[in-house]
Amino acid sequence: MNASELRKKFFDFFRSKNHKIVPSSSLLFNNKTVLFTIAGMQQFSPYLSGQKDPIKDFGTRHLASCQKCFRTNDIEEVGDDTHHTFFEMLGNWSIGKDQDGYFKEGAIKYALEFLTQSLGIDKKRLWVSVFKGENGLPRDEQAVSLWRQNGIPLERIKYFGSEDNFWGPVAEEGPCGPCSEIFYNKGDLDRKEDANVDFPDDIVEIWNLVFMEYFKDKEGHFKLLKQTNIDTGIGLERLTAILENKPSAYETDLFWPIIKKLEELTGIDYLKLDSSSKEKKYFRIIADHIRGSVFLISDGVTPSNLAQGYVLRRILRRAMRYGRLLGVPKNFLISLADKVITIYKEQYPNLYSKREEIMNVIQTEEEKFEKTLSIGLKELYKVIDHIKKNNKNTISGKESFNLYQSYGFPLEMIEQIAKENNLTVNKNEFHKEFEKHQEVSRVGMKKKFGGHGIEKVKNKKIKDKLTKFHTATHLLQAALRQILGPSVHQVGSDITQERLRFDFTFSRKLTDLEIKQVEDLVNQKIQDDLMVQREEMPLEEALHSGALAFFRDKYPPKVSVYTIGDFSKEICAGPHVSHTGLLGHFKIIKEESCGAGKRRIKAILE
Repeated sequence: MNASELRKKFFDFFRSKNHKIVPSSSLLFNNKTVLFTIAGMQQFSPYLSGQKDPIKDFGTRHLASCQKCFRTNDIEEVGDDTHHTFFEMLGNWSIGKDQDGYFKEGAIKYALEFLTQSLGIDKKRLWVSVFKGENGLPRDEQAVSLWRQNGIPLERIKYFGSEDNFWGPVAEEGPCGPCSEIFYNKGDLDRKEDANVDFPDDIVEIWNLVFMEYFKDKEGHFKLLKQTNIDTGIGLERLTAILENKPSAYETDLFWPIIKKLEELTGIDYLKLDSSSKEKKYFRIIADHIRGSVFLISDGVTPSNLAQGYVLRRILRRAMRYGRLLGVPKNFLISLADKVITIYKEQYPNLYSKREEIMNVIQTEEEKFEKTLSIGLKELYKVIDHIKKNNKNTISGKESFNLYQSYGFPLEMIEQIAKENNLTVNKNEFHKEFEKHQEVSRVGMKKKFGGHGIEKVKNKKIKDKLTKFHTATHLLQAALRQILGPSVHQVGSDITQERLRFDFTFSRKLTDLEIKQVEDLVNQKIQDDLMVQREEMPLEEALHSGALAFFRDKYPPKVSVYTIGDFSKEICAGPHVSHTGLLGHFKIIKEESCGAGKRRIKAILE
């Protein structure tokens, strides 16, 4: 059973149990405390906490999905049999409990039924873990009882604490609860395990059932939720490897075309590599990172030195570096990206429709990195030689940050090269240097974004004109997203009394037709004379309301949200005009590149 068949089996099973199949949300999660979507439950958070009614929006409280996820906390583990950056999470939810709802009993029953009846897995190979009770929360004896009633004997049930068997919240606060994890025994069926020690490597986790009963606040306090919820997640990659009887997901249909292409480029037979060899790990890291990169770019991320863009740049450049160690030719990632799109184009058709954009971003970053790598490597080895001559063993934070800032070297890459030369990197110093740089950037940004500069202008005519440009910028962004797609987002802005300048993510030159469509849409909204309304609210509430926010690390706890009719909604410090009819006629005077994967528009109001 390959991955596509597994997805279909999962959806068919939960449809038969009256669940609605919900499409995957973006990898870009609308929350300042989390860079990416890291779990299937994130798009359902407002429903799980009781802020929204699932019946109203979905027609049911029973949902299932295959969610795209991206995690960076395990990046150092990528290359082993189980860890990935990008992965897919199959999940089912019961949000709130009524006469048709289900909680622990239903979740456990459905999980075992799907695994043993739909997939044909031998129940004797299944082990489970439960929450042992910690931090004032009780041991989950109810779950133990239910597992035993459903055929899992006590000797295959283990008790673990909060680190392993208590889930969430994914942000600073939110719904959470104890969980039971289902494990698959790849080894001896007659094995006996100590209930108080970790599972061995050949017993792998495949499904996590979260029993949401609590809400955790920012102070770390737990209180019972008004409603109970079920939130479950299956790692698609791990389960596919089990069903295809492969040692890891890298040998399954999810990765194999990428691995085969790497074999072609390197002349190395992957299957003949020893499981502990560096080359096998390099193959896997490259395959993982190019897959993750393709999905990040398809959701609007472009390489940069900040936030999500930094993660993308890091994994792209990490893949390039390991490619160099395998001896592959330059610009090799394009051919691998093409394999990723082919593997996933049926499940995620936007990959195919955005193929040109994805390829352009990757090629631009490869070319850019090739130029800086040779220069940066020379500088890095100068630093290493100097350190060795002085009988030291550590690259300072200042030296490593200079390499990061000047040559685009991710810290991880500097650490890797340092390790190869028996040196270490002072990471604490590096992060201090990074924070100093961020602080300087914030001071500069306050002069450019959010109207801070406008407020200080004393000349009323100039101030009014700047204010109009500010509102026009919001209309421009909304129009660009409507015409070009939701992956477009602001990366810079500058307003003078003569014109506005708006920088945004997009991988190619706009056509004349697209420029005209954007102009016409902005002018239509000006003619509609839409009201501009301002609301003040906590940042978290603003984000949950759907307000656009692209500079999240710069926002205070309480923010202003400006809504322009039903066309635009953004977090912004203002000021703005009271209605769009005051703006006049909007005209784009220039559209150009302003960096890899970024475009710039200059416009005037006539």
